[in-house]
This record gives sequence, C-alpha cells and structure tokens, in this order.
Amino acid sequence: MELGNISKPTYGPGPEAPGSSTPGLVTMAHGFLRLVQPNPLPVELFNFGQSQSEFNQEDIHELLLYELGFLVCAAIGVLFIILVPLVGCCFCCCRC
Repeated sequence: MELGNISKPTYGPGPEAPGSSTPGLVTMAHGFLRLVQPNPLPVELFNFGQSQSEFNQEDIHELLLYELGFLVCAAIGVLFIILVPLVGCCFCCCRC
C-alpha cells in the first residue's frame, strides 16, 4: 500500500456502485418505490430529545399519509392472501 504525499493528498473519485446484472429489475424496483412513497420522511416530527408520547393527532395523521402507499400495498396483499385460496377452493369444489 502506497501512502503517497501525506502533506498534500490527492483525492480521486469516490467508490462507484457495483454494476448490476439485472438493470431492468433494479429500475423496476426503484420505480415501484417512487410510486408507493414519493415524499421524503417528515423528520421534523421526531424530536429525539423529548418524550415520544407527545405525538398529537396531526403528527399521527401526517405519518399515516407518509406511509399511505405501503398501507395500501399491505391491504392489497392481505386481500390476495385471502381471496386467491378462496377462489381456488371454489373452482376446485364447485366445478359446475
């Protein structure tokens, strides 16, 4: 390992992200995440020096709006988990 000039260091470009073997899937995943949660986290709601029990209704409403995309995806997932076996059972048992 060569140290080079310690009194006047030369800095090169930072490390690059490794290339992916599936750029289409990476693009699709990032597009989904941008669709589900387009807004940044409202950091001003979290006061780490104070007690966390001081959330008021407006703060909770704003956090739920922030997580609305994930809540909708979870509700659709639960709906599919319930409906797919039920419809499959109906097709298997009730072949009319």
